Order: sequence, then structure tokens, then C-alpha cells
Amino acid sequence: MGRIMKVLHLTLKKKWFEMIAGGEKREEYREIKPYWTRRLADFSADEYDAVKFRNGYRPDSPTVTVELEGIFSGFGRKEWGAPSERVYILRLGRILQAP
Repeated sequence: MGRIMKVLHLTLKKKWFEMIAGGEKREEYREIKPYWTRRLADFSADEYDAVKFRNGYRPDSPTVTVELEGIFSGFGRKEWGAPSERVYILRLGRILQAP
């Protein structure tokens, strides 16, 4: 019996969703705020195996599941939507399930 994969669920705007689904965007960013600290930084490095991104809030919104290689803080790439301050960076690996 294998280990159950733990998946982090996040919602994205269409532009970022399409870039991730197409393999172009390899990082996702979240502000360093108490909400994201509870969800991301307070977990061990092995807490999540993948991220399931959803484009919108409807039940039939498209999704893509991507391997999560790591979560750390730093400065992201502006062209991938990062603000100028430090953020949580979710480093993305291979696409596990495409839309």
C-alpha cells in the first residue's frame, strides 16, 4: 500500500493558470501574511506533494495538478506575477494532470 499524495488546492486567475498548465510558469507566489504562513510555512517541507490549481470557483472550472518541489520565501519573477516584496514561492515540477 503506497503513501497517499497530499495535495494543496489553490485558485488562480486565467493568465497564471494557462501559463502553469502550459509548462511556462514554474513558480507560484503567495503573500507572506498570517493566512499563508499557517497554510505554507508552518508545515514541514514534506507536507504537500502536489498543487491542484483551479481556474475559477465553479465546480466545473478547469484544473491542473502539478508536482510541488518545495516551498520557500524569497523574491519571485515579475513576469510571473510576483510583487516587489518577499513572498512564499511554490516551486513547481512536472505536470501530473493536465486540464
